[in-house]
Amino acid sequence: MSTFKKLASDTALYGLSTILARSINFALVPIQTYAFQEPSELSSNVNLYAWIGVLMAIYTLGLETAFFRFAARAKGVENAEERVQIFNRTTSIVLVASILPTILIVAFAPQVAQLLNYPGQERFITWSALLLAIDAIVAIPFARLRVENKAKRFVRAKVINILINVGLCVFFIVFCKDITEGRYLPALQPLASFIYRREIGAGYIFLANLIANGLYFLILRDAFVGFQFTFKWTVVQPLLVYSFPIMLTSLSGVVNQLTDRLLLRRFLPEGFYPGFTSEDALGIYGNCLKLSIFMALAINSFKFAADPFFFSRAEDKNSPKLLADVTKWFVIVCVVLWVGISLNLDVVGLLLRDPRYRTGLGVVPILLLANLLLGIYYNISFWFKLSDKTKYGTLITVVGAVITVVLNIVLIPRMGYMGCAWAFLISTLAMTVMCYWLGELHHPVPYHVGSALFYIGTAGLLIYGAGFIKIPNLWISVPYHLALFLLYLGIIAVVERDTVRLAVKRLRR
Repeated sequence: MSTFKKLASDTALYGLSTILARSINFALVPIQTYAFQEPSELSSNVNLYAWIGVLMAIYTLGLETAFFRFAARAKGVENAEERVQIFNRTTSIVLVASILPTILIVAFAPQVAQLLNYPGQERFITWSALLLAIDAIVAIPFARLRVENKAKRFVRAKVINILINVGLCVFFIVFCKDITEGRYLPALQPLASFIYRREIGAGYIFLANLIANGLYFLILRDAFVGFQFTFKWTVVQPLLVYSFPIMLTSLSGVVNQLTDRLLLRRFLPEGFYPGFTSEDALGIYGNCLKLSIFMALAINSFKFAADPFFFSRAEDKNSPKLLADVTKWFVIVCVVLWVGISLNLDVVGLLLRDPRYRTGLGVVPILLLANLLLGIYYNISFWFKLSDKTKYGTLITVVGAVITVVLNIVLIPRMGYMGCAWAFLISTLAMTVMCYWLGELHHPVPYHVGSALFYIGTAGLLIYGAGFIKIPNLWISVPYHLALFLLYLGIIAVVERDTVRLAVKRLRR
């Protein structure tokens, strides 16, 4: 139970920063849709952030996982110097892999803007490239904090960053924008007009993010202590050999998650949604997609704690059973989130202030389930990381990425952004099944498969069935959906009564 407590404690701590950060960041959804009421105005943001996600996997080269693996092998006080050298090598590789392509992107920003069909937005391309480089460079220092169990410092850095980011975003796109447009405080209009330029518009979201992330170098200065640039092929080669398949895996995984935003505008027929352009459709889909962020919160919170936790216990004979039990409760928590959000979309959807954005709410339950499956895949993929068989991870995610790309091309012209959601769901399902099957062949773990199928199946039936009953009156629909949600919680409590009873006893002590 002590190992469970350790993992739960770390997950809760990392989750605190992640949930707080994402919750505050999530508050930007109504703010952004207030500031930019035309969905097409946020189109380039959705698209460029998708490209940032794709390129981030290339810039970091899978070296976070390599750092965890090699640092775990150099355990103990006597190996402290070796861990510093591992940090130096991984950070040096990321520096080289980040700075050189960033210089090229900035130098050819006008050409990149034309290539992405956003002419005149080379300023946004430059800010995105710098943002990407900073994110990549601080990735290993953040990993170092996790390896050294400095979760509080990790949390503090993340929370400070998001507060600065949100504060600047509100300052630029609400305060300065409103004053410039003459909505209030006319005495400050000259100053606000100097700061806010209409031609930049939604680009201030990038600028706020860039300034906040640039301050990471100040916030994380302690995590860079002892760093010396080291790039000798003989010493970095083992890291790259291990991390390259991880990079391919990460890249394929990111492509799998972001292909919809990269292809929707290109393959959506004009006039598919009456009264909306393809730019509008991308803006609507991108903002509705943010409503599935709560599932990503649970996955990311767990991931931050699980990486160093399971790598440090790679040789423990009880680790397979521990992983199986952890995965079971991970599924239960994620299913509860899926049910809670999907049943209450009528309320959650109010965060999208403009009713036009709410036309895409139908994708949210599908995206939540897809992210749930992605979280399960992440859990059961530890077998190939712990056994150094990372080539299987590459195979699985490449297959998933191919499925996603093909299905998006096929389904978008027929189903619009709903086709994007279904493509992602089918891909994550295929990846999860493949990973489980290969894992049972090479590194068996006694997963609670029946339990997972029961909870996902019953939750899906409840969400599907509730969708047939439309209640426009919120005073009636909210209590009704809350009752359904509590009913489902009751079912979980009954099925898991032994574990719940044990947990209650421990709380009373």
